[in-house]
Amino acid sequence: MSGNGGGATERAVEAVWRIESARLIGGLVRLVRDVGLAEDLAQSAFVAAMERWPETGIPDNPGAWLMATAKHRGIDELRRRRSLGQKHDSVDDRASELLAESLDLESALDETVGDDVLRLMLIACHPVLSREARVALALRLLGGLTTDEIARAFFVSEATIAQRIVRAKRTLFEARVPFEVPRGAELSARLSSVLEAIYLIFNEGYAATRGDDWVRADLCEESLRLGRILAQLAPEEGEVHGLVALMELQSSRLPARVGPSGEPVLLLDQDRSRWDQLLVHRGLAALERAEALAHPLGPYALQAAIGACHARAPTAAETDWLRIVALYDALVELTGSPVIELNRAVAVSMAFGPAAGLEIVDQLVDEPLLRTYHLLPAVRGDLLSRVGRHAEAVKELERAASLAENTRERDLLLRRARACKSPPS
Repeated sequence: MSGNGGGATERAVEAVWRIESARLIGGLVRLVRDVGLAEDLAQSAFVAAMERWPETGIPDNPGAWLMATAKHRGIDELRRRRSLGQKHDSVDDRASELLAESLDLESALDETVGDDVLRLMLIACHPVLSREARVALALRLLGGLTTDEIARAFFVSEATIAQRIVRAKRTLFEARVPFEVPRGAELSARLSSVLEAIYLIFNEGYAATRGDDWVRADLCEESLRLGRILAQLAPEEGEVHGLVALMELQSSRLPARVGPSGEPVLLLDQDRSRWDQLLVHRGLAALERAEALAHPLGPYALQAAIGACHARAPTAAETDWLRIVALYDALVELTGSPVIELNRAVAVSMAFGPAAGLEIVDQLVDEPLLRTYHLLPAVRGDLLSRVGRHAEAVKELERAASLAENTRERDLLLRRARACKSPPS
């Protein structure tokens, strides 16, 4: 492949990293048995690509190039560890064993022994880690998310997330966690964190927290792929099918979710003829499996049932908002989440009028977890506008825009604020 301009190549390398990093780290983990070292080797290969590709051009198979580069550096590191192990008894003797296992480079890393990405996620979600550490590490390794993006998902500081990730890697190494796909009860023990991590990755793709793109389809596709694999691995777990159903149904809207210029198109304004009917069909089928297995339904299956109400409505006007409110009632009771309660307020406003929804939202204004959550003032501004309190709506929508870090979403909120300044007579 011919060379490219430096800036274009750099952007291409970053795009390749987003796509390939999880597979790269997952494959390396099988060789070095150390999540931290595997990520370091992957990052080293990425740096090498940033240095070489502007001169040589992007290879035809960039993922394979990164893997080959990281493999060779991994072998060098294992040899270094073996050498140190011969001189210093305190060095981990496993280095010699690992090197012996990896002398045939291709068979060591390229043999088909299962899905490396899923294995990596299950390792990252090992019970030896706290719940918060499991999800943060999985998002970092599997989703390629930055510490800032993860921090926004958890509503905590970037420094806190960085510390969790460093400690999680150290804990996994010191505990010598086996690098294999668990089964039975051990798999069930990790499912909750795995499902949460998958869905948080999906959400970052469905509505990106920052940047110039409203949707990151690559993250949606990867998380959906992981969910489908997990459903095959744990076919009797209703919540796994519930999550798959939820992601299938939400993914079906992606073609209609972005306008011609990349601008966001909200649910009620979408052209439903552009929804992917194959994904709708798959989502409804997965929901049926979840409903057959789980009594009562878990949080993902309940959210999928809400998605099914939208999928079954030919038009926005025909949406069964009463059923959606009932499903949100059950979801709030199950989770106690203020974010879910905010979503419930929107459904209540559609079923019983904006004043009813506004009453719920006003009770959430002082909720600590929502103080910097841009969708709280966004929803409140919309409801204020719908009840005719336009001046207050403008302030809320402008505040929401100031909190939003996604350029497309910020622009949308500012357009809505301007529209409130000149409401229809």
